[in-house]
Amino acid sequence: MALDPETFDALIDTVRRFVAERLRPLEGAVEEADAIPAEVIAEMRDMGLFGLSIAEEYGGLGLTMAEEARVAIELGRTTPAFRSSFGTNVGIGSQGLVMAGNDAQKAAWLPGIASGEIITSFALTEPDVGSDSGAVKTRAVKDGNIYRLSGTKRFITNADKADLFTVMARTGEEVGGRGVSAFLVPRDLPGLSIGEPEKKMGQKGAKVADVIFDDVPVPAANRLGQEGEGFKIAMRVLDRGRLHISAVCVGVAERLIADCVAYASERKQFGKAIAEHQLIQAMIADSKTEALAARALVLETATAKDAGKDVVMESAAAKYFASEMVGRVADRAVQIFGGAGYISDYGIERLYRDVRLFRIYEGTSQIQQLIIARETIKRGG
Repeated sequence: MALDPETFDALIDTVRRFVAERLRPLEGAVEEADAIPAEVIAEMRDMGLFGLSIAEEYGGLGLTMAEEARVAIELGRTTPAFRSSFGTNVGIGSQGLVMAGNDAQKAAWLPGIASGEIITSFALTEPDVGSDSGAVKTRAVKDGNIYRLSGTKRFITNADKADLFTVMARTGEEVGGRGVSAFLVPRDLPGLSIGEPEKKMGQKGAKVADVIFDDVPVPAANRLGQEGEGFKIAMRVLDRGRLHISAVCVGVAERLIADCVAYASERKQFGKAIAEHQLIQAMIADSKTEALAARALVLETATAKDAGKDVVMESAAAKYFASEMVGRVADRAVQIFGGAGYISDYGIERLYRDVRLFRIYEGTSQIQQLIIARETIKRGG
């Protein structure tokens, strides 16, 4: 259920001010320390950001997809690591439970996820399994009233601090996605361990790491849905996640465009502000046009999803276009800033590195192309 307009406008205003006044001044420090201050995480919890997409009955804000997208756009106007700190609770780390969990599972976990007391993570990718997500090798073998999980997951966001993992593991002998099931796996189960966080190109402060399962005993009651439904659950989760990431891309692009306009209006060359030079204006125009197009596609698709329409193709198109778009905008921003864009003091090179990941996670651009083509052909055009 959507919030009333006045309440939602107040939420957007609060998030906008929080980003501008609290988060943006900390961007350099987060990059340097590769960590988000604990007091900022506590403030995010108090604002309800960990429960944006979780129903009010479980303590969340219960936003619609369109509302969540608008909040994500606002959060995109600062370094993506801030959003990532609670992003798994809002998206891929919780939505399998929201979509496929039974009443007992939801009652046990969702209130803590919504409050931020429980941090979630989504464990699908493996050392040999990336885009071919139906080929997972992690196994879950039934043993009485438990499943024994064995395998390794790789590049798992928030694994370093997650309390609950949604894990995709093979329970059957069928090849492909039909043999995959989904499980809720608490971090404190014996045999579960976390690798050292990876060193990354960008998005410092947001950690990814291996998750290793060594004969981990998972209660059968923690299985999400029926055996063999895990791949379908994962794809539904990723459909929603793609829209959220698309909205973040729009927010980052809008931030970069504003920074470019401010810099170009002050920086002078050949006796006038570079914003008056037509080739600079062309780059600003291209960036603004693409950002507006991405915003429109994201919000239109989110509204259609809220109306119950099939948006598999549209979500993939939004993710594909928005993530590629923000990469182009970031590249133009470096060009507009010139040498200053290559220097860390201005933050442009940091965002240039940060946005590169958007074309990879929640499905690479190439996977989105395949989905778009498949769905377009299925629909007849």
